Amino acid sequence: MPSMSCLRVVSLRRFAALFVLPYLLSVGDTIAATPREQVAEGMRRFVAGDVAGSIEAFDAAAAADESMVPRLWQRGISYYYAGEFAKGRDQFVVHKTVNPHDVENAAWHYLCVARIDGVEAARQALLEIDTRRDTRVPLAEVYRLYAGEGTVALVLAAAEADGTPRAEMYAQLYLGLYYEAAGQTNLAREHLVRAAAVDLPDHYMRNVARVHVNERGWGDRDGRAREEGEADSTDAEEAGEA
Repeated sequence: MPSMSCLRVVSLRRFAALFVLPYLLSVGDTIAATPREQVAEGMRRFVAGDVAGSIEAFDAAAAADESMVPRLWQRGISYYYAGEFAKGRDQFVVHKTVNPHDVENAAWHYLCVARIDGVEAARQALLEIDTRRDTRVPLAEVYRLYAGEGTVALVLAAAEADGTPRAEMYAQLYLGLYYEAAGQTNLAREHLVRAAAVDLPDHYMRNVARVHVNERGWGDRDGRAREEGEADSTDAEEAGEA
């Protein structure tokens, strides 16, 4: 039978193997990570629902390499879900310097400004985009909707004509976000639950929809509506959008 001292040594070694070593390895990985690896880690944390942790990783990337700062659009989205709307707005402004014709960037800037100053101010401050330079369907129609010049029906029609899961996801995501900014929660929920359900498991923006649904308590970890009946809106479409 082993002595008590031997048992203690074995126990300590087991404890070290189970808890101390993994911790030290994780710290070492964090220290050794490149800025790009930190960005990837921030994205992983966000998709897992750890919004604060994602910002921590994105901040680490920015601190390690200042040239990364304007490229961190992912951090802007994390700021939005953390309720740090001014920081999100500023991130999307600086991202335009390296990606000047990205409709999604303009949309998220709009969403942050809407949270700070209201929808009308957000529309007036909408970042200028040449939508011919962003060919993803239906983002041109999304941009015109956010600018007050388009309709929900046109966004949906463009996505339907394209017939791809990506177009459907973009349409449902940005309609849901648009409605939430306008205070129309039922319509926001309807569209965002649909966006989260699109079969694009590796697409970051589809996963943004999932995080949104989870953050609002509208669904499970896979973005499915908790109660299917509640996902149907009782709100009427705004006049002129049909």
